[in-house]
Amino acid sequence: MQTFFTLFQEEKPTAVALGYFDGVHRGHRKVLSGAAKQKKNGLLPVCMTFAERPKSVLSGEDTPALMTQDDKLAALRQIGIEHVFFADFRALMHLSAHAFFEQILVGRLRAKALFCGFNYRFGKNAEGDVTLLQQLCVEHHIALTVVPPETDGGEVVCSTLIRQLIAEGNIRRANSMLSGTFGVRETIRHGMRLGHQLGTPTLNQPLTKGLVVPKFGVYASRVTLENGERYCGVTNIGIKPTVGGTTPLWETWMPDYHGGEIYGETADVRLLEYIREEKKFDDLTALKDEIIKNAQKAAEIYQSLS
Repeated sequence: MQTFFTLFQEEKPTAVALGYFDGVHRGHRKVLSGAAKQKKNGLLPVCMTFAERPKSVLSGEDTPALMTQDDKLAALRQIGIEHVFFADFRALMHLSAHAFFEQILVGRLRAKALFCGFNYRFGKNAEGDVTLLQQLCVEHHIALTVVPPETDGGEVVCSTLIRQLIAEGNIRRANSMLSGTFGVRETIRHGMRLGHQLGTPTLNQPLTKGLVVPKFGVYASRVTLENGERYCGVTNIGIKPTVGGTTPLWETWMPDYHGGEIYGETADVRLLEYIREEKKFDDLTALKDEIIKNAQKAAEIYQSLS
């Protein structure tokens, strides 16, 4: 798969998936896989998205993401997308719907098949909708597939709902809607070494900038180290009130890990289920007892989901 940050003239006819695809959730996957399957018909599978979230650019308000760009690219690659365009929304936002269709989709991308969600909008002031897109596709002899809403428990699966679930700690339901498991891949940093004193040494990782922050508390997690080894984890997200912490971070204990120190390496930590709220304990003994208890619960969850 190739990634581009400028739009250029495609040499081959393409099947284009349209959208921002934050989280690459179940609804997104139907749009993307539709384009990917067109490879058997001689069309190059393309994802046309943006480097910045259009709604954030227009509103001036930052919306936390559900996944990093690296995770998004990994998901697109797994689906079968071959070219990904992270276009500059600011450079295109003033194009009319007709101009965007004719200059970008037809002119640059040579689209012969388009795939989008039911609520897709395009063009200046989001003037274009799927009805106009259908009309333009008919005029240009381009096939269009509009994917209907994906639902879960009567609710439409969307990035906004998933962000809300993660912020509430409902990580299991959020994961059921995502293309993978919510988490971070960050460098392991030195901490206060309190875990070493308690016999529960932890991986300390910063919050990923721009990523949605889960509800503070303790989670069962799956940890993958740089060498590919995978472990059950107990992850605390928060400020560690028992020891007077002030900076939020991800702190993960792997009960079955008995290797050496791995500071400076990268660990991939994926949340599986919320166990309890973050709370302040009377002393370190009470904290250690609770950590052991949480580890037993995390092991049960990890085994059930492996």
